[in-house]
Parts: sequence; structure tokens; C-alpha cells
Amino acid sequence: MPTEHQPNPARGPFRIYTPASLGDAVRHYRTEAGLTQAQLAEKTGIQRSYLSEMESGKETEQVKRLFGVLRQLGVRMTLDKADW
Repeated sequence: MPTEHQPNPARGPFRIYTPASLGDAVRHYRTEAGLTQAQLAEKTGIQRSYLSEMESGKETEQVKRLFGVLRQLGVRMTLDKADW
């Protein structure tokens, strides 16, 4: 009997509270898609080194600003596999 989709904690959704949790989620979904860092960087127009820093949880200036906006709004971010 089919049931509602229950999230699997090992596969997402990922609640994003820190740069490290963002990096974990990006790495998870990138590897799930079968992409290397170089391939994803090329597809998205970013440097592979930036993607590596993101996946390692480094708080870049852009990530710092994003979390600042979220904190000021009193909201959190959750990443889940999209169906599009």
C-alpha cells in the first residue's frame, strides 16, 4: 500500500544551518547526480576551487551574506531533491 513520501535522513532533506551543513548537502546531491566537482563547476559557471571550498564548509563571503539574510528574516533553509 503506497504511503506518503517519508524523508530519509541519510538522503535529505537537509536542513541548512551552517556553511558545513550546506557543504554536506551540496556534496551529497552532486555525488548522487554522478558528477565530479569539475563537471558541476563547469555546468554552473563557477570555479572548481570555489565548489570545493563550499563542500568543505568554508564560510565564503557569499555564504556569510546568505546566512545573514536568513537570520535577519528568522527563517531557515532546507534542501531537498527537486522533481523538475
